[in-house]
Amino acid sequence: MPVKKSRGGGPSGLKEAGPHYLGHRERLRARFREAGDDALTDYEMLELVLFRALPRRDVKPLAKELIAKFGSFAEVISAPAARLKEVKGLGESAITDLKIMQAAANRLARGAVKKRPVLSSWSAVLDYCRTAMAFSEKESFRILFLDKRNQLIADELQQTGTVDHTPVYPREVVKRALELSATAIILVHNHPSGDPTPSRADIQMTQAIVEVARPLGISVHDHLIVGKEGHASFKGMKLI
Repeated sequence: MPVKKSRGGGPSGLKEAGPHYLGHRERLRARFREAGDDALTDYEMLELVLFRALPRRDVKPLAKELIAKFGSFAEVISAPAARLKEVKGLGESAITDLKIMQAAANRLARGAVKKRPVLSSWSAVLDYCRTAMAFSEKESFRILFLDKRNQLIADELQQTGTVDHTPVYPREVVKRALELSATAIILVHNHPSGDPTPSRADIQMTQAIVEVARPLGISVHDHLIVGKEGHASFKGMKLI
């Protein structure tokens, strides 16, 4: 007697056995729902991101390869698209999803800084600066412009340079602060090497900005250097 088939192609009343990775995906999603991201490793978090773009593949090997190549979940989603394209099996759709994840993280961190007195939410400022810049492969320089209540007026990326240098012009920094009617600024740049220790050039540039800004009533609250290994505060190090 012939066996009746179900829509899935298997015997009636039975589910067709899918690829092994489908069960793995559901278990991983369940663990995330029940225990949160702290229960997952970096490569497992990456798997969750890749599931949508690569629905018919076991993405665990790819996730592990990405972590091995770039170092961490944060470094993977922050990697330039051109470098992500070097990884075999990672197509445009998956790369777009990774960059969306990076953009979402940046917006979330930025939202914690907006409309709040910056100096009273310093940990949020540090989190935002690290999220936005710490994992970049090129050095860049940004400025947080503050009003008299120390609330954020604007956050602007001023320059992007090479792997170890960004040109900064003190008079242009102060000119922009005057245009925005800012009474204080926080300088931020990254060290792609990962080590946030200020260089002699960093110190000289900061002192030049302080000297130009002071007579015009603009305070330089701090200069932050962020990197994969942490951050350095000029104010905390008593360099300004």
